[in-house]
Amino acid sequence: MNAASGRIWVASECALVLIDYQPAVIDMVFEQDHRVIELNVTTLAKAAIDFNIPVVLSTVGVRLGVSTPTIERLKAALPGVDEIDRSSMNAWEEPGFVEAIRATGRAKLVMCGIMTSSCLAYAAIAALDEGFEVMFVEDAVGDQYQRKHEMAIERLMQAGAIPNSTISMISEWFRDWKSPLAPAARKHFIEHFEAMAPLKIKPERYQPKGLLGK
Repeated sequence: MNAASGRIWVASECALVLIDYQPAVIDMVFEQDHRVIELNVTTLAKAAIDFNIPVVLSTVGVRLGVSTPTIERLKAALPGVDEIDRSSMNAWEEPGFVEAIRATGRAKLVMCGIMTSSCLAYAAIAALDEGFEVMFVEDAVGDQYQRKHEMAIERLMQAGAIPNSTISMISEWFRDWKSPLAPAARKHFIEHFEAMAPLKIKPERYQPKGLLGK
């Protein structure tokens, strides 16, 4: 079966959708290492830019004054990509967000968001209902605690979304070491491994913040 059949996702058919990578939102995650999530989503973003994959970036509550914009590390990886702010936890209820996705012309959405159980799940399931295909990158997303994250993963899969991981997603986008995309992929693989190894050796956990405490 060839890549055009849809089982293997190629870069030219995908858009990357990133939802709510904001400091106040990430602070509510306390059983997953923030550094790992941030490294993975930033690596995906850098690869998407290098592979000419369109990126849709959304935030929640910035215009309302209740939250702050996208984390600097991710924003720096996405030059020229504007944030689409909204009030609803379901990004699909924001017309500008849906318009931006449709404007990419891509039917395969690689989606990441925090929290897994709300901001990612609601938009991903809505996209599936609208006829898009959805793949989510499990190690680039998170939720308040691990079991809540895991339950959301189950819900997403039952709805028809496909799980993947950061390096596997990038590998799937380019696949061939003779591809013109390979030099960028090689660079991201090396940088990712060198940054990830010490994080895995000494993982961090946190005291609850945000809605759960001070």
